[in-house]
Amino acid sequence: MRSPLRDNAVTQSGLAQAEVNLRAARAFVLQSMAEIWKDLCAGATISVEQRVTIRMASTNAIAKAREAVDFAYHAAGATAIFENHPLERRFRDMHTVTQQLQARSSHFETVGAWMMGAASDLTFV
Repeated sequence: MRSPLRDNAVTQSGLAQAEVNLRAARAFVLQSMAEIWKDLCAGATISVEQRVTIRMASTNAIAKAREAVDFAYHAAGATAIFENHPLERRFRDMHTVTQQLQARSSHFETVGAWMMGAASDLTFV
């Protein structure tokens, strides 16, 4: 490119959106865990609703982290494909996480079904 990425309006906008999505996802995880931890410390046992909240927050956080890494990887262009580029390993690591059980998009189906009172398999919640 003729000018640095920092001067590109599309890149600037994408970076801001990635940042806000990451912060919002992180806040949801931390807020949810703090509330649940408070209840557990008071002697309560974890409820299905709390398990659903953890699943929803954690799956969302993984998805938003992947989106942020994808943004950075694509913004960097072809240089990011080489092993000596810092984004190459981060891209690979993030996508490895998304292939694990914890990141399944189908968790949102389970959560949504539970929220609507429909039959749902809560095995992984």
